[in-house]
Amino acid sequence: MADAEDMAVKARKERERDELYALDISGVEWQSAPGTEEHEERVEIASLPEGAVAMRSSLDPGTVLRYTEAEWRAFVLGARDGEFDLEPAPHNGGTATEGAETTEAVEATE
Repeated sequence: MADAEDMAVKARKERERDELYALDISGVEWQSAPGTEEHEERVEIASLPEGAVAMRSSLDPGTVLRYTEAEWRAFVLGARDGEFDLEPAPHNGGTATEGAETTEAVEATE
């Protein structure tokens, strides 16, 4: 029974993806973060029907990713929860962990 349900969910998601990518988005209005210049690299998003979202890089506007409303909502909520936070950059050629340990040691002595 679970296999049949899994197959039905997979088929529905494929159908939604196909419909989303079949949309003509040539007239959508692309938005980017405030304060960015036209020549700067930035992520741009556009609202699509039924809550879907399109996303692209300003440096590669021909490559567009499209997300259903549920996919976009899951991404935004995950980003707000820190699921996509990057590790701190390494300092002086060390690893990110070493940099964190150094920062903790300095803070402990202050």
